[in-house]
Amino acid sequence: MHGSMAAAHDEYRGYLRTTVDVEAGHHRLHPAAGSEHSHRSLLFGTLLIMGLLQVASSVAILLHLTGYLQEVDLTTAPRRPIEEVQTEPVLNALRAPKKNRRLKNQKESPPSAHLPIEVHQQLAKPGEPSAIPIDWDEVHGYRHRMDYQKGKLLVVKSGFYYVYAKTCFRYYDLPGDGGQSGGPYMDVSNTQLIQYIYHERINKHSKADLLMKTGSTMRWDNSSYNMYCAQQGRGLWLDQGDALYVTVSNAWMLDPDGVGTYFGAIKLGN
Repeated sequence: MHGSMAAAHDEYRGYLRTTVDVEAGHHRLHPAAGSEHSHRSLLFGTLLIMGLLQVASSVAILLHLTGYLQEVDLTTAPRRPIEEVQTEPVLNALRAPKKNRRLKNQKESPPSAHLPIEVHQQLAKPGEPSAIPIDWDEVHGYRHRMDYQKGKLLVVKSGFYYVYAKTCFRYYDLPGDGGQSGGPYMDVSNTQLIQYIYHERINKHSKADLLMKTGSTMRWDNSSYNMYCAQQGRGLWLDQGDALYVTVSNAWMLDPDGVGTYFGAIKLGN
């Protein structure tokens, strides 16, 4: 009986040893250190590539919106640092907009002119009522895509224009002042002050057409300061090469101030 108990004890110990060995042989799986390092490298590499793609797409959108996207053939282009190839279009895009906008505005602005009266010109003699052309001051005036020659505005580009003119007349002959006339006494009690605007057609070789007329007969007092202004304007079609000019009666009474006597035109459309 003692032998049988010893055999049973040895069998039980063998069972326990077998169970422990089985558990030890099937231990839990743990990730290796090399595998964990490779996963981290893959993650960082993916994030880096996504960041570079985002920067490249942002630069492409910027160049497209500014109109300076250019195709660069790296196989035939001169060997330059890659930084220069990438940044040069961007720098050009940042420099060019203001200059291009200014040139575009100048090109698209309509033809126009505004000219004040030329102060130093030979006007009619005092008391001479005949209408004579007026000369205008180019130096202190403004012209854009219109020409000027000997008192005439010349049309460079055909179109529909608004033409205007204003002339101011004045007279004074105060005692001891010598008078505006600088000569003998002038009777201005019944004076016609008329403004005319004429249109010369390039395709018509006859005399100029009277475009507008305005004015008044003034009854002025010789013993006081007198002033009168005539102003008019209208729209009309003008062809390239047409000319416009202004004449006035009693031009010797014109006010030489450019803010009161001027002539101009502006193109309104085609």
